[in-house]
Amino acid sequence: MGPAADTDRILAEVDRAADEIVAFTSDLVRIPTVNPPGDAYDVCAHAIGDELARRRFDVEYIAADGRPEHTAAHPRVNVVGTRRGGPGPVVHLNGHFDVVPAGSGWTIEPFGGVVRDGRIYGRGVCDMKAGIAAALFAVEAISRAGVRMPGSVEISGTVDEESGGFAGVAYLAECGRIAKGRTSAVIIPEPLNVDRICIGHRGVYWFEVTARGRIAHGSMPFLGVSAIDGASRLLQIARDELMPKLAARRTAMPVAPPGACHATLNVNGIEGGQRVDGIQTPCVADLCRVVFDRRFLLEEGFDATRAEVEDLVRRAREAAPGVQFELRDLMVVHPVRTPDDSPLIAALQSSIHRVLGRAPSLVASPGTYDHKHVARIAGVPHCVAYGPGELELAHQPDEYCRIEDIINATKVIALAILALM
Repeated sequence: MGPAADTDRILAEVDRAADEIVAFTSDLVRIPTVNPPGDAYDVCAHAIGDELARRRFDVEYIAADGRPEHTAAHPRVNVVGTRRGGPGPVVHLNGHFDVVPAGSGWTIEPFGGVVRDGRIYGRGVCDMKAGIAAALFAVEAISRAGVRMPGSVEISGTVDEESGGFAGVAYLAECGRIAKGRTSAVIIPEPLNVDRICIGHRGVYWFEVTARGRIAHGSMPFLGVSAIDGASRLLQIARDELMPKLAARRTAMPVAPPGACHATLNVNGIEGGQRVDGIQTPCVADLCRVVFDRRFLLEEGFDATRAEVEDLVRRAREAAPGVQFELRDLMVVHPVRTPDDSPLIAALQSSIHRVLGRAPSLVASPGTYDHKHVARIAGVPHCVAYGPGELELAHQPDEYCRIEDIINATKVIALAILALM
């Protein structure tokens, strides 16, 4: 049998496994792995591990010992399955199984795993439990087709991606489980649509600015200094001067949607003065905190981004005499981009064309995902996101994933694995 016959058999095996893929995806959705706080992680890790073991993978459970998030009440347990073939490349397929809270607005049970009208519904089905199922059954289809793998495949289910991934992929990278020289390529089946390959993401800088004024009696506010007034000057300068500059900057990376090609600044939250839902006392606010989310471009770099924020704070000091301002970094994620000549991109391009009959587009994510840890900590340059589901449905009520997309993504991942080997 030649390569064409191998491909046909693999694609046929994916079709035959469709009911199993749907059932496994629904089973995962029914495990409410809500983050925060990190519910049912151990249960879900073992559900994935049991399925991997049934498919003849060697299974490891890796708890994030030493991470502050890893507690007795909410253990951070990751699972890795390995299917060894020949001495060739090691392809790692990674999916996070934590999901954001369901929130309001649902018309169906968020954790019911309902299958209806060609779709699977539920919190996390799109982002990204369907992707985990696609990864597992891609390898299973290769095995059922009787095609020998020249290398090895690893499948990991990891925690906490929605809160940064530090007890998940970052931990696996820190302990050398995903590492340059050991891992040849990483595919993360995030929901970027089945005809798009995600080659990276913008940078993130979360920071907090604290304004400190002087308390005084509310009937004599002229004796105090309002921290809220100071924070409002900061916000005015940011809105009127900094934000227009950011909107004019555009990255060469193919970030989707188009509005995310620009640098952005968002106010995540403001806290100042007295609580407004309790008994009031007459006081001038002496403290106000503002948390910002700055998305910066590969072309900007972090040093210039932070310097610009420092200048914003300096200008606020000048505009609000008597108010003290303090800048504190909360989180920094540097931009990442897969090399243009990566064999991983080529493998997925040819596989998508074979399965879907059309050429895929390359995109970059508006937000970050675990690519950052693969590139920066593990040092593995060949990493992309590719998987079933529509990005716009992630974190939404009535989240769903089309079954047809799951099946097609499974086929693409299977063919890409062999192409890489």
